[in-house]
Amino acid sequence: MSVASALSTVKKAFGFPTEQKAYSPNSPDFADLIGFHHAYSGIHIGGKSALYVPAVLQAVRLISETIGSLPCKVYRETADAKEAAKDHSAYRIVHQRANEWTGAGDLRTVLTADALIHGNGYARVVRYPDDGRPYELHRLKPSAVSVREHPLSGAPLYRVSEGAGTRDYSYTEILHVPSFLGVSPISLGKEAIGLAAILERHGAQFFGSGARPTGIISNDKPQGGEAGAQAVGNIRRSFREWQKGGSGDPLILDAGWKYDQPAMTSTDAQFLEHRLEQVREIARIFGVPPTMLFELTRGTWSNTEQMGAQFLQLCLRPWLDRWTDAMTTVLLREDEQDDHYFEFVTDDLMRADAASRTANMTALVTNRIMTPNEVRAILNMPPLPGGDELTNPHTTSSAAPITAPAKEPV
Repeated sequence: MSVASALSTVKKAFGFPTEQKAYSPNSPDFADLIGFHHAYSGIHIGGKSALYVPAVLQAVRLISETIGSLPCKVYRETADAKEAAKDHSAYRIVHQRANEWTGAGDLRTVLTADALIHGNGYARVVRYPDDGRPYELHRLKPSAVSVREHPLSGAPLYRVSEGAGTRDYSYTEILHVPSFLGVSPISLGKEAIGLAAILERHGAQFFGSGARPTGIISNDKPQGGEAGAQAVGNIRRSFREWQKGGSGDPLILDAGWKYDQPAMTSTDAQFLEHRLEQVREIARIFGVPPTMLFELTRGTWSNTEQMGAQFLQLCLRPWLDRWTDAMTTVLLREDEQDDHYFEFVTDDLMRADAASRTANMTALVTNRIMTPNEVRAILNMPPLPGGDELTNPHTTSSAAPITAPAKEPV
């Protein structure tokens, strides 16, 4: 039995598809297969070229740098609450230094940007040779990694280009941060980004006098021959000298020549509205509130604050979940995953709405819905003695004062 037939037999035994399907080069299925779709705008948008559109640059920078700036810690569940697992080897990797030359926040920023631009961010885990504990994380270029499936288990298998050859790594050895569906938002929204690039280019050409002439000089009488060419040259030279003068002198043309200045059409008057709409469209692509891309047409003090909270809940939260899942897969052993977990400290992002957040937590404690220690756990603060009781502090006068422990530095 040949190797091909043996592999086909194994695939049939485990229920894997064995037939091959033919695609037409012009079919949408073929475009999905190769991961390339024609852009009707005619603008090539892919990878870092999209960052030349300011709204895309701000969206990528906002998401990646915010994730990189949030502190991340390893926590261990205890009988009473939780505590920072500073003795775990992964604590230093995610909270301080990913390796000798890269900070933990810098690595998260770069890998998130890789996922936003290319669809996936990768880093290889370096482990201690004696016990296999994680020691460092090294970024891998997205172009050097291809994701495959294990032929039997179906688990991800990462083929990495190294030097003159390739090497396959298990899913426990490569930290993988994917974008939605493993496809870059830039690739999925390249039509809207391409239209924004066209509008920006048109605006640059318009104000650079490339897309529309500043004026039209015409003559009803035909001006042919050498004399006509000389007359046109004289008119052009006189017109340019008049433009450079800038003294407000009237423009005087020879007999028969007329000067008309084109009026701005309604489409030109709506040009700014078109550009603003594309900023909002790019905000939809990345799930970022428009006000955070500095599109403040409908921004007020109140809704801008609420959009900041929506940025955390609707945009950052899925990214933070992907990060914690990826770190749990490669940095924690299977037995450690029962009582260890990663968590991002998002208190700084909630300070903008601190008043309503404080009022909400106060109401939860006073109405005996949550205990003080449960609220302190949300704030990443250590528990207090006697803080596990459902009591209303405003009606309890016999409680002895308690000295709060020192807050753990972020």
